[in-house]
Amino acid sequence: MRAFFVTATGTEIGKTFIAAALARHFTAKGQAVNVLKPVLTGFDPKDFAGSDPALLLKAAGREPSLAEIECVSPFRFKAPLAPNLAAEREGRRVDFNAIVKCCEDAARARDAFLLIEGIGGLMVPLDNERTVLDLIEKLGLPIILVTGSYLGTISHTLTAIEVAKTRKLEIAALVISESEGSTVTLGGTAATLRKFAQVPVYSVPRNDQAAAMKAIAQLAEGL
Repeated sequence: MRAFFVTATGTEIGKTFIAAALARHFTAKGQAVNVLKPVLTGFDPKDFAGSDPALLLKAAGREPSLAEIECVSPFRFKAPLAPNLAAEREGRRVDFNAIVKCCEDAARARDAFLLIEGIGGLMVPLDNERTVLDLIEKLGLPIILVTGSYLGTISHTLTAIEVAKTRKLEIAALVISESEGSTVTLGGTAATLRKFAQVPVYSVPRNDQAAAMKAIAQLAEGL
């Protein structure tokens, strides 16, 4: 089975929303799905039920528990900051090689469809030398790049695509997750990005469940 790395053009864009929707889609089709969010910041073990890994676990048909979350997100930090800063606040460091090994071990389990969700945007620092982009390059996995439909997203998105291309990374799909309260339309954003991005583009509305499910199904078929 295939493995994909879900990343974004920035934080709070909709990575978990899209990753969970894909996991839910494949699970409903009877496909085994593994989820991994190796690095997690802003984590409170007393309130794990609403965390990103808990949402991913539910979408993959698994009951979230603290033990399960520790497996899905082995590198956890309390402060809601970039990983290098969150680790420094706790007197710790981010072990980049350990993160790579964690992802590679999960990717070797080819009995299931694997979704690895990154943290923040494509260029978020993991340690003081390497970013999420460096992790993806090391893993060599195709990218599902999630972006929003807010004003300014076209420049952010095309910049992220160019950066990924300089590392010769495969962008399997560009997914536009509709931004709440945007002053520009989802359709207009998608039409422009299709002209410039030169990768498969899918747009997922937030307030039309039927249309969103259809878009996710089309995305799943294209992977």
